[in-house]
Amino acid sequence: MPDAVLRYGDKELTLPVHTGTHGDAAIDISKLRAELGLVTLDSGLGNTAEGEGSISFIDGEAGLLSYRGYPIEQLAEHASFLEVAYLLQYGELPTPTELEAYEESVRRHTLIREDMKHLFEAFPHNAHPMQILASAVSALATYYPDALNPLDEEAVDISARRLIAKTPTMVAWSYKYRVSQPYIYPDNTHDYASNFLKMMFSVPAEEYTPDPVVAKALNLLLVLHADHGQNCSSSAVRLVGSSHSNIFSSVAAGIHALAGPLHGGANQAVLEMLEDLHQNGTSVETAVKRAKDKNDPFRLMGFGHRVYKNFDPRARILKKQADEVLDALGIDDPLLDLARELEEVALNDDYFVERKLYPNVDFYSGIIYRAIGFPADMFTVLFAIGRLPGWISQFRELLADPATRIFRPRQLYVGPATRDYVPLDQR
Repeated sequence: MPDAVLRYGDKELTLPVHTGTHGDAAIDISKLRAELGLVTLDSGLGNTAEGEGSISFIDGEAGLLSYRGYPIEQLAEHASFLEVAYLLQYGELPTPTELEAYEESVRRHTLIREDMKHLFEAFPHNAHPMQILASAVSALATYYPDALNPLDEEAVDISARRLIAKTPTMVAWSYKYRVSQPYIYPDNTHDYASNFLKMMFSVPAEEYTPDPVVAKALNLLLVLHADHGQNCSSSAVRLVGSSHSNIFSSVAAGIHALAGPLHGGANQAVLEMLEDLHQNGTSVETAVKRAKDKNDPFRLMGFGHRVYKNFDPRARILKKQADEVLDALGIDDPLLDLARELEEVALNDDYFVERKLYPNVDFYSGIIYRAIGFPADMFTVLFAIGRLPGWISQFRELLADPATRIFRPRQLYVGPATRDYVPLDQR
């Protein structure tokens, strides 16, 4: 592909053009300021590639997503979450022996320090789970000071396994404290999803066997959320990691970014919208009519996607899974009935179809999480558990790249011009 040429005043600069395996070509502007005294202005960085990446690929126009080249549809059908975690971090699908060893190493780290109970108990009972999780992940760094060097690959590897192993335990324990139930310790005879379900929903007084349909659905949700390119939270992880901060602090930054309602909080917003419609007795027809009115601030949450201009491929998979879970559990829930009505209208209404406002992954994930029994404000921490391998892989990729520099974006200054200080008694 030919290079690009930029002319500015009487100067001319050749800008190398890089091509990837798929997707857009990229113009290298690294010499733009040094040679021409210019910087680029790209609000939201929507047209800026911070660097090269090989973890996941998204084609929003075609509605495609792949991890390390493997289509998400194939991984969703065949892979376990820990298999995907291995793939994202190490670049290849594990052999049976490699997967068994990896699963065993994760199981060895599912316990958390007993005194972390005091951390959870220091929060109000109504504290949001995402803030608790970010604090708990940051706190892990204090327990493992010998494994914090981001340039030590062995230290990063063991810290990554600890994060993947301990995060479900921390989430479950924070929930148990919130509902005033005894903490349930990990049971490593179960798979990853079933172990988490047992820590969340069992009590010591009764026998508990995780429902295989529910465990399968949760595994699928974790797989579908495992990575999604350099989104807001992954960028936060990379930004903090570029300063050579440790992996726990970097992932905590990703959790805080994911907590925002424009990012991971969207699945919680879907259920809150449904609850509001139900409590106010708003019909589906009225809700859809309001959504179409550009002068009405009401919006249907869970429809459309910033990247996908087609059907979100994860949503296609989850639509089928949502039907299976709801049918298998035989749940009678007016909010879930309302969600299905909204879905039916959106998939057949010309207004939504023409604008490609299809139900997205947040719409269906919220439905499934509610059917399983998770409270709405926990939906985003479940997203975080799934996204952990992606964040870790982004962190590791960044630190392994010799071209990595500490992030230092520019700004176009539009404040006051130079002016003189006025003494206080003269103002």
